Amino acid sequence: MKYLLCAINAKYIHTNLAVHCLKAYAKEHGKDACLGADIEVCEYTINHHMDQLIQALFLARPDVLVFSCYIWNISIIKELAGEMKKILPGLQIWVGGPEVSYDGAVFLKDNPQVDLVMQGEGEALFTSLLQIHEGKGGQTGLEGLPGLVYRKDGRIIDQGMAPFVDLDQIPFVYKDFGLFKNKILYYETSRGCPFCCSYCLSSVDEKVRFRSLKLVEEELEAFLEAGVPQVKFVDRTFNCNKNHAMFIWTYIKDHDRGLTNFHFEIAGDLLDEESFALFEQMRPGLIQLEIGVQSTNPETLAAIRRRMDIRQIFSHVDRIHGMGNIHQHLDLIAGLPYEGFDQFRKSFDDLYAHKPDQLQLGFLKVLKGTYMEEKVQDYGLLYRDGAPYEVLASHWISYEEILELKGVEELTEDYYNSGQFQASLAYAIPAFPSPFAFFQAFSHYYRAHDCHLRSHSRLAKYEILRDFLGQAGLDLPWLDQFLLMDLYLRERAKARPAWAAGQEVHRAFFKSMYRDHGDLLFPRLTAEGSYDSKKMAGKSHMELFDIDVKGFLETGRIRQGTFCCLFDYQDRDPLSYNARLVCLDLTALTFNT
Repeated sequence: MKYLLCAINAKYIHTNLAVHCLKAYAKEHGKDACLGADIEVCEYTINHHMDQLIQALFLARPDVLVFSCYIWNISIIKELAGEMKKILPGLQIWVGGPEVSYDGAVFLKDNPQVDLVMQGEGEALFTSLLQIHEGKGGQTGLEGLPGLVYRKDGRIIDQGMAPFVDLDQIPFVYKDFGLFKNKILYYETSRGCPFCCSYCLSSVDEKVRFRSLKLVEEELEAFLEAGVPQVKFVDRTFNCNKNHAMFIWTYIKDHDRGLTNFHFEIAGDLLDEESFALFEQMRPGLIQLEIGVQSTNPETLAAIRRRMDIRQIFSHVDRIHGMGNIHQHLDLIAGLPYEGFDQFRKSFDDLYAHKPDQLQLGFLKVLKGTYMEEKVQDYGLLYRDGAPYEVLASHWISYEEILELKGVEELTEDYYNSGQFQASLAYAIPAFPSPFAFFQAFSHYYRAHDCHLRSHSRLAKYEILRDFLGQAGLDLPWLDQFLLMDLYLRERAKARPAWAAGQEVHRAFFKSMYRDHGDLLFPRLTAEGSYDSKKMAGKSHMELFDIDVKGFLETGRIRQGTFCCLFDYQDRDPLSYNARLVCLDLTALTFNT
């Protein structure tokens, strides 16, 4: 029989680790059952049209279709399952994943097109089902199989949660990296979480289990040797076990080949001197850290049962920021208990002050099986009935205020987290009462001009920001210079903004700079004897500025003069992806790079 494990991901670049683990475990431990079973994996995205999904799954002709269910794909899966039942008579549909693991009986009752639900960790459960379905393995039926919810004689039988799986028994799924080209690879070395945050499904399983470091070492070596661009650890709190975390961080530092980036979600207050000493030795861009702060309001943190030392977290964030070699994400959640609009504004500004590379603003989701779901009445939580179950209002925040935060979130993502407006924001935001006030005012302008209703080119985003700040009536005489700096730091733009002065009058000067000052512009190439002025002029950009924008980013002070800036796109910052910048003070004949 043919078993098709189907993942519907949020983006093309994502990989669904779960379906690959199910297949690998079944092949490894299914014994003779797998000899007669054809197990295949298919991955699509939520951006595929329903017709495309139906056609692809029909042409695959599965006997059993297995879906991996999450909040981002559950509505698509429910519709898709119903359509597939119509066109493939006899098809069985099985589902598993966090979106169905905590109310399997209700889900089965509401979705007659689904035949059974796998609750909890699915690798061993799927393999047992496969053995039963193939008539092998010595089992005669579904009765007594933990983790299974199914129908029998018109009744729904719920047999609880599946037992935990020994992580060492799950084979490494990335045997052929070619199958995952241009994808983020997700990797797991632990399951469970020692913390009990009320909004998180990981709080349901407080028992933390680890994959043995011997296996982890072999698998890390495989990632590094293959030179994959990025590996994201899905461990819920990666550094909850210091020895485990330090072993992995040390290994990737010692065996780094200069190609792979590793992403970790950590508890910032658990870092110590040994961690910092190791971080300081790492190649810029080797790792990135995501720290879920969620709120800086003590009452809110207590209500969501999040134990952490905010002051220590910020001290550690500042220390890592000062190293200049590690990309940091700080996370906030809007809509939490005891945090109204004004308190959230404070949390936002608190995090912004510590200059994270990304400030991720999410909204509370009331997930099935969490403690937050139990507190819905106490907190007056109103949230969407369907996935992703996002908060609409509570005792502390109104829907109108949630909409305000939606606007702030959109522009924080586009203008701050993109990293494309670093200089412009550093110059403009101090003219507002606070960073939050800037993004809030920008959001009001953005929606008043219907900018949120359409997508924009990168150049158009500069025009929008420039127009907003112009209409705000602020004293920002050097704004165009900062916007131009940001534009060219990322790319050698083919189209020049209408508000930027033409370059024709300076062409002869720029040519002479490339010809006569290669030692200042490209010292490494000049020292190696490989500098070619014409070649490098084609791979870089030169611009004249009336202020030292680079110096402003370093000191916060405006220095006027005549500055020739070179943007070298062959040498980019591994954290920001900005071009290498050389700024020559033509008056003083000095430079900094």
